[in-house]
Amino acid sequence: MVARGTARSRGVDDAMLDLGAIELRDRLARGEFKAVDLAQAALNRIAVLEPELRAWAWLDGEHVLAQARALDAHRATGRPIGPLHGLPVGVKDIIDTARIPTENGCPVDRGRVPVLDAFVVARLKAAGAVLMGKTVSTELAYLHPGPTRNPTNPAHTPGGSSSGSAAAVAAGMVPLAIGTQTGGSVIRPAAYCGITGFKPSFGAIPRTGILSQSPSLDTVGVFARSVEDAALLAELLFGHDPADSATLPAPPPRLLSTALASPPVTPMLAFVRPPGWADADPQTHAAMRELTTALGEQCFEATLPSVFDEAPLIRERINFAEMAKCCFAYERRGRDVLGEETLAAIDAGKAVLARDYLAALDWPHILNAALGPVFDRCDAILTPATPGPAPSGLGSTGSSIFNGIWTLCGTPAITLPLLEAENGLPMGAQLVGRRGDDARLLRTARWLATQALGAAYEGVSR
Repeated sequence: MVARGTARSRGVDDAMLDLGAIELRDRLARGEFKAVDLAQAALNRIAVLEPELRAWAWLDGEHVLAQARALDAHRATGRPIGPLHGLPVGVKDIIDTARIPTENGCPVDRGRVPVLDAFVVARLKAAGAVLMGKTVSTELAYLHPGPTRNPTNPAHTPGGSSSGSAAAVAAGMVPLAIGTQTGGSVIRPAAYCGITGFKPSFGAIPRTGILSQSPSLDTVGVFARSVEDAALLAELLFGHDPADSATLPAPPPRLLSTALASPPVTPMLAFVRPPGWADADPQTHAAMRELTTALGEQCFEATLPSVFDEAPLIRERINFAEMAKCCFAYERRGRDVLGEETLAAIDAGKAVLARDYLAALDWPHILNAALGPVFDRCDAILTPATPGPAPSGLGSTGSSIFNGIWTLCGTPAITLPLLEAENGLPMGAQLVGRRGDDARLLRTARWLATQALGAAYEGVSR
C-alpha cells in the first residue's frame, strides 16, 4: 500500500529527515517540532522515492499520522514521553505486527495479518516510536530477491534479506529500521546501501513473533546512519523474554552511553582476511590496505585459526537443516510458488544427516574459543563487510561469506560506510567484537567512524 497524501517540494520539513535519530529525538522532546510534522515529512519523501526504490511491503499514511497525532496529544499533557518519542521506524516484513499484514516476503503468506505484536514491536510502541510500515524482505528471509533497489544506484541490488530496511534508512525515508540476520542479512545490505548496520550478539534481542528460519542463527539487528543512532535503537530492544530460550535473564548493557563515551585507551584493531578473501574484488583488497595503513600502529594483522576455513560450510549446514524443518509448512502448502533459491535450501537441508547437524551445533563454542587469543590482543576485529560493492542487477542479493562466520559464532558485528568503489557505490568496513561485548564494540566503532570523518575533513582542508 502506498502512502496517501501529496508530496511537497523539499524544504524545512523535509530537511528534518537528514538529521540523526538522536538529534531528532532531542528536538521532539524539546517541542521544537511535532511528531506529526516529522511523520508527514517522511511520508512526503516516501511518496517521491518509493515508486523507484520499492522499499515498503506495507505502508498506510493515515495510520502513520494517527500514531503521530496521538503521541503529540500525549506530550501536550505534560506526562513523560518515551525514549523514541515520535521517531519513525521501519520494521522488516517477517516481524509480526498486530492487525497489520506480515507476509514474510512469501506468496504463501499473502494476506496474513497477525493478532499479536512481536516482542520488538511491543518495545517500539512502549518507547513512543512511530511504526512507519513494513519493509520488504526477501522470500522467507532467504535469497530469493524482492523488488527493492539500491538508493545509491537503482540498477544495483540493495542486498538481502533485510533489503527494504536498509534502503529505507539509506534513502532518508526513516532514521531507523529493524532487520534480521541468519547469514549476512543486516551487515550486507547496510554495506551495499552505505549506512550503519549492527548485528548484536546472538540472543541479545528476543525473536518472539519473528519468522524462524534457523533458530540457532537467527539474530535481530538494526539499521541507522550512525553508530550512536544504532546504539539508541538496539538498547531499547535488548532484553530477556522467557519465550525465547536464546535470551538470558540479565540486565541489558548501556549501549548508548558507552558508545558515546571516549575509549579509556586508544583502541587496537586486528585486521583479518576471512575465508573467501582471495576471491574478493581487488577494490576491496585495496580499500582495506588503505584503511589499515591509515590506522598505523592501532591496527595489526592477525590470522584466523585454520578451523575457520570450514566455518562457512558448517553455518550453511545448520541453516539448511533448520530451514528444512522451519519451512516445512511452506513447502507443503506452496512448493509450486516458492522461489528456486528457497526450495534448493530446503531440499539441501533434508539431506543433512542428524549426526552432521548435531556436530555442527558444537562449532560456535569451538570457534569462539579459537578467537580468544585474537581478542586478547585487540578491541575488535577489522574485516571487509562484503567481497565487493553491490552487484549490478536484482537477480542476486550478493555474497554473505564475510558475515556468516560471525553469525555462526554469535559475535556482535557492525558495518561502517567508510569505503567507496570506483563506480561510487559504498563499501563497508566491518568490526567484530567478542561475544557479549556489544557495548565495547559500539564504542570502538564510533571511535573508528570519528577517526575516518576527521581524516576526511583533513583531506578536504589541504
